[in-house]
Amino acid sequence: MTEPSAEGGPDRDAPECLPGRPATDRPGRRRRWLLFTPLTGLTALVLAGAVARLAGQPGAGDALWALATVVALLPAAASVLRDLWRRRFGVDVIAVLALAGALGVAEYLAGAVIAVMLATGRTLEAYAQRRATRDLRALLARAPRTARRRTADGGVEVVPVDRVAVADRLLIGPGDVVAVDGVAESPASLNESVVTGESRLVERAAGERVASGVVNAGAGFGLRATESAARSTYAGIVRLAEEATARKAPTVRLADRFAAAFVPFTLALSGLGWAWSGEFVRAVAVLVVATPCPLLLATPIAIVSGLSRVARRGVLVRDGASLETLGRARTLLVDKTGTLTAGRPRVAEIVVAPGGEPDEVLRLAASVEQLSPHVLAAALVRHAGDQGVRLDTPTEVTEAPGRGVSGRVAGRRIQVGQLGGEPPQWAGPARSRAQEAGHSVVWVADDAGPLGAVLLEDPVRPDARRTVDRLRAAGLARIVMVTGDRPEVARRVGEAVGVDEVLARCTPREKVSRVRAEAGRAVTVMVGDGVNDAPALAEAQVGVAMGATGATASADVADAVLTVDRLDPLADAVEVARYARRIAVQSATVGMGLAVLAMGFAAAGRLPPVAGAFLQEGIDVLVILNALRALGGGPRRPD
Repeated sequence: MTEPSAEGGPDRDAPECLPGRPATDRPGRRRRWLLFTPLTGLTALVLAGAVARLAGQPGAGDALWALATVVALLPAAASVLRDLWRRRFGVDVIAVLALAGALGVAEYLAGAVIAVMLATGRTLEAYAQRRATRDLRALLARAPRTARRRTADGGVEVVPVDRVAVADRLLIGPGDVVAVDGVAESPASLNESVVTGESRLVERAAGERVASGVVNAGAGFGLRATESAARSTYAGIVRLAEEATARKAPTVRLADRFAAAFVPFTLALSGLGWAWSGEFVRAVAVLVVATPCPLLLATPIAIVSGLSRVARRGVLVRDGASLETLGRARTLLVDKTGTLTAGRPRVAEIVVAPGGEPDEVLRLAASVEQLSPHVLAAALVRHAGDQGVRLDTPTEVTEAPGRGVSGRVAGRRIQVGQLGGEPPQWAGPARSRAQEAGHSVVWVADDAGPLGAVLLEDPVRPDARRTVDRLRAAGLARIVMVTGDRPEVARRVGEAVGVDEVLARCTPREKVSRVRAEAGRAVTVMVGDGVNDAPALAEAQVGVAMGATGATASADVADAVLTVDRLDPLADAVEVARYARRIAVQSATVGMGLAVLAMGFAAAGRLPPVAGAFLQEGIDVLVILNALRALGGGPRRPD
């Protein structure tokens, strides 16, 4: 019998979901066919009219071209009337006037060409939108719906993911999508590309964290859930994906604001050409070449294309407005712990009492800490595994919050955590070193007294300095580290990564004040990872959360989330945002500049409507294809 997968198993009614099938189905092909239907139909009418004219039937040819003009005019006019009813006034009105004017002066070929031009622009826009949001749609389509849960009697049951609770033991089969965040109970080979953007397989040992959304690329393994589905990494990514195209970018809304100046200018110029020559056809020619497709289409295409690129690099941006703002950023405020540093403590040094052995102290401490969920406990157990130290199974384990863990190891009572009273003389120098370096100290003792101390550090991310350098090269003029840590520790990290200023002992309220002050001088980005960073992320013009550890409060209020536990995708996002914005502005500026130049020739009678229509068609295609460059090219991820 075939076991069901984590997504509900094989479905006889949905063969396209079977492994190995292409991600294309009949409804998808039908939607793509419908996408090109208006353009295909209008092009056929134009060509049929040309054939009729060549066959000596000018009346039939004009009728077909007029029909194409009307087919484009009716929906465009309805759209403009709806906008006017909602008290919105946009540049679409120029296209309607151009189509109506072409009919009024019997320039049917010009009207038909305008109709094809509008259909071409909308088709290219829809194509770019579909391609650019492909990664976001894939996230939604892959969201797991069910999971295999082990039962008390040793069996396995398939349950909806919303019924998975913390501490549930799950079975992840080959090819399954992991439904919730958890800890591997046995070694696992995982494909994390959807979440992290990395294509290579990743090996996870027993006890290591596994993020939801990754795919089991090896044999089945057990997983102990550490989060519910709603609070897991993948759920947070999906929530952002659902919002990713909900709002328009400022550069897109600029098109409608631009209408306040451009539409009166166009009408005045067309009226001037008509009044000067007495020929209404000049006014129509001006309207034909004034159709502002470069601004209406090229700008959103470039921005949405940028959203797709940053998504593939492990950064999920909430909307086009956030990407456009990120492309204008000049100041970066960044948290220290978990952002510039790894946020995962590691053993830096083991200090032992005279006559003691470091491996023995580590063995006793890690054996007791095996059952503790504390981050320092995980560091001790991980280090023992790295050193090949065999651990014993502890008994009578108890944990006192804020004090530590105690238990029996081979009949010996061991305490790990805080030390009551003054430290012994032999530990004085190590304690001083720990205070200077900002290390955490975990004491290990038995009934006779302290046996040793383990010093743990939070190392600077290996990619932090390189990322800061890339951010400067991308145009960020000021980089400030804000942290609640001690000044000496903060200063050491700041010097290591190369920031401009270090602000230590900052409370969440002080972080918000500093973000507000910096935002008053330049477009400011704030990067953080913890709940205490959430207010500052919300205050910044662009808040970026280190979301690889789950859907925390910081990820919920952020404008962008790094879905991989690295900092360098932030530099990727800034570079792509600047490139996409530059392409958007370039496309709109060049396109509209060419259109205004053509309008002058049309008003002077040097550009008839038909020639103007073909010229405008060429301008539109040129700038839209240029905008599509934002889907590729530009900055590349360094090796």
